[in-house]
Amino acid sequence: MRDASPQTVFLKDYTPPEYLIDQVELNFDLHEQRTQVRSILNLRRNPQSQERSAALTLLGEELQLVSIAIDGQPLEQSQYLLDGEALIVHEVPQDRPFQIVIENIINPQANTALEGLYLSSSMLCTQCEAQGFRKITWFLDRPDVMSRFKTTLTGDKSKYPVLLSNGNKVGQGELENNRHWVSWEDPFAKPCYLFALVAGQLECVADEFVTMSGRRIALEIFVEKHNVDKCAHAMQSLKNAMRWDEETYGLEYDLDLYMIVAVDHFNMGAMENKGLNVFNTKFVLARPDTATDSDYEHIEGVIGHEYFHNWSGNRVTCRDWFQLSLKEGFTVFRDQQFSGDRTSPAVKRIEDVNALRTRQFAEDAGPLAHPIRPEAYIEINNFYTLTVYEKGAEVVRMLHTLLGAAGFRKGCDLYFQRHDGQAVTCEDFVKALEDANGVELEQFRRWYSQAGTPVLTVGQQYDAESQQLHLTIQQSCPPTPNQPVKAPLHIPVKLGLLAADGSAATIHYNGSSQAEITLNVTEAEQTFSFAKLPQQPVVSLLRGFSAPVTLKMERSLDELAFLLRHDSDTFNRWEAGQQLAVQVIFKLIDAIELSRPLQLEPVIVDAYRSVLTDSGGDLSYQALLLALPEESYLSGQMAIIDVEAIHQAREFVKKTLAEQLHAEFKQLYVQHHLDESGIFDAGAVGRRRLKNACLSYLSKLENEDVYHIAEQQFYSARNMTDQMAALSAIVNSNHPAKARSLDSFYMQWRQEALVIDKWFTLQATSSMPNTFATVQALMKHPAFDMKTPNRVRSLIGAFSQANPLHFHAINGEGYRFLADQVLALNTLNPQIASRMVTGLAQWRRYDAARQGLMKQQLQRIVATEHLSKDVYEIASKSLA
Repeated sequence: MRDASPQTVFLKDYTPPEYLIDQVELNFDLHEQRTQVRSILNLRRNPQSQERSAALTLLGEELQLVSIAIDGQPLEQSQYLLDGEALIVHEVPQDRPFQIVIENIINPQANTALEGLYLSSSMLCTQCEAQGFRKITWFLDRPDVMSRFKTTLTGDKSKYPVLLSNGNKVGQGELENNRHWVSWEDPFAKPCYLFALVAGQLECVADEFVTMSGRRIALEIFVEKHNVDKCAHAMQSLKNAMRWDEETYGLEYDLDLYMIVAVDHFNMGAMENKGLNVFNTKFVLARPDTATDSDYEHIEGVIGHEYFHNWSGNRVTCRDWFQLSLKEGFTVFRDQQFSGDRTSPAVKRIEDVNALRTRQFAEDAGPLAHPIRPEAYIEINNFYTLTVYEKGAEVVRMLHTLLGAAGFRKGCDLYFQRHDGQAVTCEDFVKALEDANGVELEQFRRWYSQAGTPVLTVGQQYDAESQQLHLTIQQSCPPTPNQPVKAPLHIPVKLGLLAADGSAATIHYNGSSQAEITLNVTEAEQTFSFAKLPQQPVVSLLRGFSAPVTLKMERSLDELAFLLRHDSDTFNRWEAGQQLAVQVIFKLIDAIELSRPLQLEPVIVDAYRSVLTDSGGDLSYQALLLALPEESYLSGQMAIIDVEAIHQAREFVKKTLAEQLHAEFKQLYVQHHLDESGIFDAGAVGRRRLKNACLSYLSKLENEDVYHIAEQQFYSARNMTDQMAALSAIVNSNHPAKARSLDSFYMQWRQEALVIDKWFTLQATSSMPNTFATVQALMKHPAFDMKTPNRVRSLIGAFSQANPLHFHAINGEGYRFLADQVLALNTLNPQIASRMVTGLAQWRRYDAARQGLMKQQLQRIVATEHLSKDVYEIASKSLA
């Protein structure tokens, strides 16, 4: 049994803090096992608080108290109480400001949860979002308590030559016994979750940025010495982000120094601590031979994301953790805009939607469904979810669509001006957009409080006599936990019409004539009529994926193939190809279940031939047009998921396309097989993507010619993109050199942790037989470490979340394996453990046998003694 029943926190119970902390002075005497912390807190009663208790409750976990004093007077033990995770001072001054001084001790080396102050290799660093600061010292650890921080770090000069914290460096000096100190002061008030410190043996890569007002900003990236040569792309990405935010949102950086530190052990991707971002090495380090094109793009996106938080998250922060999407959804939208502008808007949009529909839609359809502003939580770390982030970004994107680019910018300007230096709510954000544009968005607010993915069911009727098209759109949303009935949402639906020759048909609507319009769907059922159409047009609906919904509209294979060839909207052209493949694959699944022979529809062969022979344009986009729907997306379309049939049908389509279009795939491969080892631009990236998409198809042929091509590319590749693509083709086939190639890759890159993560993932996600045995063997590999989140994600996470065929083996071995690892991680790193549990959350979507096996493992997890709040919440909700 668990130690105690975890307490649920509810949004409806929010009350302002009883006390405020205006100034904080922190002093750290840094040691790996015994760091001493002295905190000086200047407090006062909050005039907005309705509470009038004479006591003060500060939060703290895993802290050893040394002393506590108020206004210089040490407190006796009778004057305070240490109660679990709280330090309660029975009586504090009520009519004036007062000062509390607390001294405590913490053990960073023992902190495997990686929250608060912890040891990463030989480096000390912090992670305080969401509630990690309470593992540093007792505090009012909530985001609506904003304080000005001064921090002094003292440490051994040999172990910790670099001492960093938020803000500006205001002092430093030498001490006896080879020790030194550095003081930092942050001029901006911030919540404690944005506090950071780093101490270690680090090298600095320096540059500068000149702002739009002419100020010079020092830029510094700190890494371990052997990684100095992998920072150039991150530095350029930072400068790109700073310039983009000025040009797009008019936002200028506010300090004179911006620092980034890359650490090996990190639960998240990165953290936007004011002026001192702490990053997972995965999103900083890049060199063409060690990082793929996708790595390069993700690094620029994450660097941008954390920088953009300086305003959308730091200068304006969230009042409470229920408002997390206020900063994360908004900032994800901003980083998506940035990445699209920096690369290909079409490709970026498709990649984002593909991830949303394969992963977030599944979250919406399961027991863990929640609104982008949740109503309750047990452990806030569990709400750093795809719903809060990615769906939150889609909600912001809809506001951008409804208001237009100029109107959205006008609203954002007012939001930052009105709330600078404040902790606010999602409601405050929407209100600023309303006030700036003179509009009313009351119905739209339901997106913040309703869970689930809405379904739009569309019917069309064309009247040749009146030359009118009538579109009837019904909206609905399936029940989700605690929300059985849903109210209609305000859904913007972009529409285009295509004539018989593929050209755009003019849309006559509400007195205007346009090539594209946005329909405002606000009722359970609405009919929209369009006149002056001499022939029935082909409807292009939900262009740009203008809302995070499921679209149900009857389409023939020929109509989808027509849209794939002619739609001018890049998203809908890709989507037509996806839906064409979906229909073909599901016909094959029906044949499999009826034990009938498999035959591929000629229409899809012709459609893919047209894509292959469409020369010119965006090659990255062309590669995406060739990609079949992922198995996880196909699973989402089934009431009861049949993992084997999905895999068999999809593989049949891919292999048959490779056979019938062999010459076209081979020609494109040869045409774009160039040596571009050090080039990272749109052209080179596109050539590699298209070439490697062709190689992926060709590898399904399993012949000597393709084996030779893959092996030759693997050994001759001078960039990681090409080498990984070739190794993937080898690992996911019967290639005779598979073992030798894997060994060669490991020996070549064994000193590069991020590359070895790729090696683990590639094997964990293989569709070939004996993959589970390989995963079990890799758990015992010397390079595997359960204390390193990246390594756990690369093996356990990849197998359980990205290999449906083998994870869902009918014997249940995958489920038992995952539960074993969750329980092992529970005591090491509860945050990572809880994220692994989600592999079992969708158990009701499978057949009865698998349901029973998955449920059994969830019950086993919940029944375990000393279960963390993180794991208990996800496992128990999955069973509910």
